[in-house]
Amino acid sequence: MIIVSGANGKLGRAVVERLLDRIGPDRIGVCVRDPGRAEGLRARGVRVRRGDFADPAGLVHAFEDASRVLVVSVDSHGAGAVGLHGAAITAAVEAGVERVVYTSHMGANPASLFAPMVDHAATEVALRESGVAFTSLRNGFYASSALMFLDGVVDTGELAAPEDGPVSWTSHDDLAEAAATALTEDVLDGPTPALTGAEAIDLAGIAAIASQVTGREIRRVVVPDEEYRDRLVARGLPGHVADLLVGMFAASRRGEFSQVDPTLADLVGRPTVPLRDLVAARLTPPA
Repeated sequence: MIIVSGANGKLGRAVVERLLDRIGPDRIGVCVRDPGRAEGLRARGVRVRRGDFADPAGLVHAFEDASRVLVVSVDSHGAGAVGLHGAAITAAVEAGVERVVYTSHMGANPASLFAPMVDHAATEVALRESGVAFTSLRNGFYASSALMFLDGVVDTGELAAPEDGPVSWTSHDDLAEAAATALTEDVLDGPTPALTGAEAIDLAGIAAIASQVTGREIRRVVVPDEEYRDRLVARGLPGHVADLLVGMFAASRRGEFSQVDPTLADLVGRPTVPLRDLVAARLTPPA
């Protein structure tokens, strides 16, 4: 049986859908904090069990009978996040899982300027030390993050943010297909190559794409880091979250997310989804 954690989230649910295209529902289980939100999967024959990385004993039950488990990284950072990932890995080992597949990041690096990358690197160390076979999916930066920078740009005509660098923006759909492949085939072992889209694009390039698809000029405006942080805090964002986002720009300036690799396209058996298509879907009104 293959177990997917975080199956109520965007990536986890997409992985389950890809698995259902490949294998029978009786061979799929999900580990979710709120089973009520997964009733649709239960109705389709998927095993649904409650599991919370903060409750290791319950996780062992959620992972019971699994040959492979997908540990989807938590939406937080710091020692707490690494601890939660470690608890999930330990529970998988105790449940007798043959392989743990973890959603890491192309920028995983203990010296990264973007805090979550440090956590991914630490989790990969925990995987190596666990003794279990593992696959660490070094996913490209989610394209959905790039799309968030487009909120309001059609009205203002500006994409305002700190100085940045090229990023290999990658779609959830492509990454979900790669995860399903890793869970059902023996093709990836240990940390993978960077699983990225076909090109690295900075915010100036995204502004140019937005201009093309909307027919309105969208200017790229560079805002100093501190000014950008102050703007975020003034809008109600907690200071530590604002610092995190500023760190993301600093890391991209250093080229931490600029690598492009063909592995993802090879895994999904087709060209990866271009960022332009995602920008067009975000900014073009429905017909």
